[in-house]
Amino acid sequence: MKKIISLLAIVCATFTVSAQYYQDANNPDILHIRQPRNLVRTEFLIPNIDGYNGYKADLHTHTIYSDGSVAMDGRIRDAWKDGLDIMAVTEHLEYRASEPHLVKWMKGYVKKGAKAENWYITRYPVMPERKDLHTDFQYPVEHAQQVAKSYDITIIPGIEITREPLVYGHFNCLFTTDNNAVHGATCDESIRNAKAQGALILHNHPGWRRKSMEMLEFDKKIYAEKLIDGIEIMNGAEFYPKAITRALEHNLFMTSNSDIHVVSERVDGQPQRNMTFIFAKDKSLASIREAIEAHRTIAYSFGTIAGEESLLRKFVEASLEIRTAGVDKKGKAQYVIKNNSSVEFLVRFEGGNMVSISGLSSTFIKEQKAGQEMLIVESAWCGEDKHLTIKIK
Repeated sequence: MKKIISLLAIVCATFTVSAQYYQDANNPDILHIRQPRNLVRTEFLIPNIDGYNGYKADLHTHTIYSDGSVAMDGRIRDAWKDGLDIMAVTEHLEYRASEPHLVKWMKGYVKKGAKAENWYITRYPVMPERKDLHTDFQYPVEHAQQVAKSYDITIIPGIEITREPLVYGHFNCLFTTDNNAVHGATCDESIRNAKAQGALILHNHPGWRRKSMEMLEFDKKIYAEKLIDGIEIMNGAEFYPKAITRALEHNLFMTSNSDIHVVSERVDGQPQRNMTFIFAKDKSLASIREAIEAHRTIAYSFGTIAGEESLLRKFVEASLEIRTAGVDKKGKAQYVIKNNSSVEFLVRFEGGNMVSISGLSSTFIKEQKAGQEMLIVESAWCGEDKHLTIKIK
């Protein structure tokens, strides 16, 4: 009996060791270590609303085609791994720090006759000379569209107008048709050039490097002329609550974007990047644009969401299932809240403590007294100082 047990132990041990490896299908003499070779995508679940599909987008990205440290192939691969469905290509128009290196080996991206030693690079030019622009600004978009086919990611063509932030600012031109025709002698001329080809203009990080969110003279001018269509409520780790009020006052769509320049990294298993939730019929450019123009967008960043109140309400109500679990002997109401989305919510009943409801989980809550009907969602912003409230049914 002992011999049988020993033999079984040896067989099991052998099997356990062998299970750490797998054999190459093409060469039996090659063993592969257990670590998987395939890419793994972190699925980030959000609900559909009013018959529209919920998509995750990043509308502000950079690669080595301007001043990023990641190639386009890596940028799109990271987007897929982080759970994105849509990505905008928005390389800097006036600031392209990587070009002296790229010009020596890139074909197509750099126009004929360009020389690295004579490269024109300045960070915030007011009136850069047209003759010094050697880049084919359409090439990054075309490259991205080709790579994205393998990942089923929709690419929004665009470019970022990059001017002095304390005087003008940065603006993403989305749905452009000819990036080479965007550049103008002045910032507003560039914006008009993009608008002339049907682009939507997104005001990027409106408080970046400024002392407050007060609008500058240039801001007032372009807003009064209705040249701006959307605004970033969140950019990277920055959150601009006052931008929500500005969006509501000027009828702008709201976004949250990574402005990513480096490789994407994850924190606690979640994508370390901002997302703009877009609710559209499908992932075609036409449907995505229709959804953005209809303001069916929600800004998201690490458990915080912001947007128009009616859409936020639908989103939260579609994400959370709330049921009463009775009243205890002390008269305290008991609730169970189930979160069917990947978005974390911070909630509280009036007079109660804050409770975190992690994505795809259920939470048991005891309140001070029975009869509470309003749930305050502290992590959902529908104004610069206003949080969403949900009436419990």
